[in-house]
Amino acid sequence: MKKKKGFVLRDICGQKVISGEGLEQVNFSNLISLNETAAFLWEAVEDNGFTAETMADALCLEYEVEREIALRDAEALCAKWKEIGLIED
Repeated sequence: MKKKKGFVLRDICGQKVISGEGLEQVNFSNLISLNETAAFLWEAVEDNGFTAETMADALCLEYEVEREIALRDAEALCAKWKEIGLIED
C-alpha cells in the first residue's frame, strides 16, 4: 500500500489532522482527525509503500504492545484509510 499523493499531516489547534493539498484533493470540507497513535503511524510509514506488517512492527517498537494486537489494529487502520481514500494498493 502507499499514501495517496497530496495528503499531509498537520497540527491544527493541537489536533493532528490529515488534509488534502493540490488540485487532486479539492474537497476541503473533509479533514481527517487522527489520534496520537494513528498520527505516529502516518508519519512512520514510507510514502512509497508499506504493509500492515510494517505498521505493526512500528507499533511494537514505539509502544508496549503484543505483535498480534498490533497487527490486528494495523490491519483495521489500513482498511479504514483505504475506505476513506487516504491510501491505495
